[in-house]
Amino acid sequence: MLTLSANNLYSQDDVAKEVVAETSKLKKAVRTKDESAEAESYYNIGESYFKAGNYSKSEEYFLKSKNIYEKINDRKNLEKVTRKLAQSQENQNKLKSALSNYESASKIGYSRAARNINSNDVSRISAPTSVQKAEAIRSNLVISEKENNKEDLATGYSQMAEVNIENKNIPKAEENLNTAYKISKEEAPQQALAINQKLTDFYVETKNFDKAIEAKKSVLKENFVKENSQKKVEQIQELAEIYIKKNDPKEAIALLRNAYDIALQKGHTLEAQKTVKKLDSLYQTTQNIDASVNLYRDFLGKLPDLVSKDKSLVDDKILEDTEMKIEQLEQEKKLKDELIRKKNMFNYSLIVALLVLSGLVFFIFRTLKKVQIKNKKIALQSLRREMNPHFIFNSLNSVNHFIATNNELEANQYLTKFSKLMRGVMENSTEDFIPFQQELDLLHNYLSLEKTRFADKFDYEIEVDESLKVQSLKVPGMLVQPFLENAIWHGLRYRTEKGFLSLKFEKNNDFLNILIEDNGIGIEESKKQKTEHQKNRKGRGMKNTLERIALLNDLYQKNIDCAITDKKDIPGVLVKISYKLING
Repeated sequence: MLTLSANNLYSQDDVAKEVVAETSKLKKAVRTKDESAEAESYYNIGESYFKAGNYSKSEEYFLKSKNIYEKINDRKNLEKVTRKLAQSQENQNKLKSALSNYESASKIGYSRAARNINSNDVSRISAPTSVQKAEAIRSNLVISEKENNKEDLATGYSQMAEVNIENKNIPKAEENLNTAYKISKEEAPQQALAINQKLTDFYVETKNFDKAIEAKKSVLKENFVKENSQKKVEQIQELAEIYIKKNDPKEAIALLRNAYDIALQKGHTLEAQKTVKKLDSLYQTTQNIDASVNLYRDFLGKLPDLVSKDKSLVDDKILEDTEMKIEQLEQEKKLKDELIRKKNMFNYSLIVALLVLSGLVFFIFRTLKKVQIKNKKIALQSLRREMNPHFIFNSLNSVNHFIATNNELEANQYLTKFSKLMRGVMENSTEDFIPFQQELDLLHNYLSLEKTRFADKFDYEIEVDESLKVQSLKVPGMLVQPFLENAIWHGLRYRTEKGFLSLKFEKNNDFLNILIEDNGIGIEESKKQKTEHQKNRKGRGMKNTLERIALLNDLYQKNIDCAITDKKDIPGVLVKISYKLING
């Protein structure tokens, strides 16, 4: 198994290197059909994630390893990986699953010590009283001491401290946490950090801030923190938090400035961002607005260089690509296993016939699927290019009105805006998704036209969330315009007083929310005021838009959601469109 020296903490770079190395071994194991080596590679990948504190990922790979060891009946390794799987689940607070796997590990019983320690963990998790829980932990401490298992020994003392806290035995809890820390810092630095955090949290909860500061400063002196700049920044941030809770903002600011400088120097983008937010909060509290503004200016100015130095972004990409390779390997293995199973069930000639038939069916299905997709794209393109005759007719009527009233300047300006809008619509008519800035420009132009046409009927406002990346974000072209047209033509123009139209683009996590709100006469009142001719005439604007939404959802699985409702307490209509953000 690949390992790091005891004095080092696992970084994202370390995990990436180990996972890449084990993936090469995994590929060889799959190719040579060495299931034992395959299970070992999965175990080692899970162990790398476990040591780095990524318990959800470690659970995923330990489970894969466990399934193979069960298949080949390797009881020794099965016992080991089942216990590790249980520990990963317990660290995620999946106690029911962890209990089940501790029980399985205890029943395998390859070694007496392992059987007893797993059995004790079952008793510990399911114990109804703290006395019974403490007894199970003590039994495990004896076994871990005898087996010289420092990791389990440190875990045991940490678990005992939790029982001490439950029983309000504060001195004993402090003693056990310190013991756990001393044991783990030599063999498992990641575990030592977690225990140190538990110790400082304990001191903070009991309002013993000086001891909390002392404990956090002690971990900052450890080589495994000094040599890992990312962890050093994180620990300085934690120390600053203690000073904040102690009501010492001056010391907290000094520490956070230090953490910020280290993050900039070493290329830790996320840590620098977190530090800036905390500093900004402190500056706001101390009414130091100038320092806050200067900090943000400094951060934004140095951000490009910071991102270019941030290796964690590259490591994330490496891990993502490597996991895709592992997934491909698994899919290939499944396909190979399926072929072997078929060969055992049928003779060679039947397999050839089945493969030919399967290939023919697949070809036909793929061809039909392509035709279906192509037809849908053609339909979508047709809908995009279809101009609303109602809009064009009224626009030309407006020009005619301006000319009839000898208002050539207005007519000229209106025609210029109208041609610009038409050109923008035509230019984007071949694309399903266009840059957000282009869509925004089109909507501005359209509302300006309608404002010119109905100058005394409404005002409008467009608000865009500052966090939206208008240059790189992609949106469906002219999806919003028909709703704006409906608001103006069927709601606002019937008001006796000037109305108001609001268009908002808001970011909600990974989703874009578009809100269109007017204070016109509303949907129901608009229906009542329609003439018989208008009722008989089928409008294409809304139907076109809803058909486009259905096709976009079908082709691209964007789950675009559209809701149109009359406002309850006041006249007007509210339209809400929501879909997942699409970056270019």
